[in-house]
Amino acid sequence: MLSRYQDRCSLANEWPVADTQDMDTLPRLDMHTQHDPAAPSAQPVPPADYDSPWKEALEQYFPDFLAFFFPLAHAEVAWEHGYEFLDTELERVVRDATIGRRYADKLVKVFLRAGQETWLLIHVEIQGYPDPDFAQRMFIYYYRIFDRYAVEVVSLVVLTGEVPARHVAPYRRARWGCELRFRFPVVTVQRWARRWTALEQSVNPFAVVVMAHLKARQVRHGEARKRWKMRLMRGLYERGHRREDILALFRFIDWLLVLPAALEQAFWQELRQVEEAHHMPYVTSVERLSMQQGLEQGLQQGLEQGQLLEARAMVLEAVATHFETIPDDIATAVHRVESRATLHALLRQAIACPTLEAFRTALGTVQS
Repeated sequence: MLSRYQDRCSLANEWPVADTQDMDTLPRLDMHTQHDPAAPSAQPVPPADYDSPWKEALEQYFPDFLAFFFPLAHAEVAWEHGYEFLDTELERVVRDATIGRRYADKLVKVFLRAGQETWLLIHVEIQGYPDPDFAQRMFIYYYRIFDRYAVEVVSLVVLTGEVPARHVAPYRRARWGCELRFRFPVVTVQRWARRWTALEQSVNPFAVVVMAHLKARQVRHGEARKRWKMRLMRGLYERGHRREDILALFRFIDWLLVLPAALEQAFWQELRQVEEAHHMPYVTSVERLSMQQGLEQGLQQGLEQGQLLEARAMVLEAVATHFETIPDDIATAVHRVESRATLHALLRQAIACPTLEAFRTALGTVQS
């Protein structure tokens, strides 16, 4: 299986993954100040971010993720033995802590090439906003995971937003000759912005994830965003991605690069032309397109008349049609939505999400 990913590591290989800064360059804790590692300062309130789509992409393309961002780690994993996400176990680790409820992104069990039945846990954290206690939180996760499983643990960090370097500096504790230093590899998505051509030429699906993320942050509104969304979609067909990858990556692109209703309609018309030119009617298939156009037409009419009740009904109808059920918590959340843009986004997510749980995650994201 390794050969499948070898050509997907080229971008990352040119940029060695750097550990957090050397301890000598960092501000040190006051040796005379008491500081309880189990009692960090008040958590910052994160702004609207892209954590949920990143988590979904990471889970669907974990080997590609590791090949793109951490190629040295990817090369030492025995992918033929498979890998396992331990999200439930990680939730238990966090819940058992005395530090309050925390959210780590992914905990993955992998096997190493170095020996028979040798395995370790990879803790991946996607961080998109400043957090002065971030390094301390990473250490708390690390030692609690190690304490629970008694196996080697590797913590990896991907920064998707603007985070001060001091927030990802090594975590250090020292007194009377007893010293602890915890450091972890950190990569920053923004650094790929100046290598756009290489990203567009890459066959690694996570190159598309990075491009969509960069443009979602850089281009906020209007015709320019539609052009970039179309350019990313056209690239999926031109680079020969598989049908399942095109559908999955379209969902990620569509999740991040949300367009106003009028531009969205124009985007779909242009996308249909692209698919016809490539003889690949993947996204604009008859059943998906008819549902999308029919429901969105009714939704747009309702929104133009200020009929939020009708708009909510359209979203719930899409949920019922796609998943054959409307859970009470989802119905309640939809009925509380007062934003036209949010209802428009929810309708598209109800159609595009592969599972009900994925829609529930999207529902929480668009409401944030």
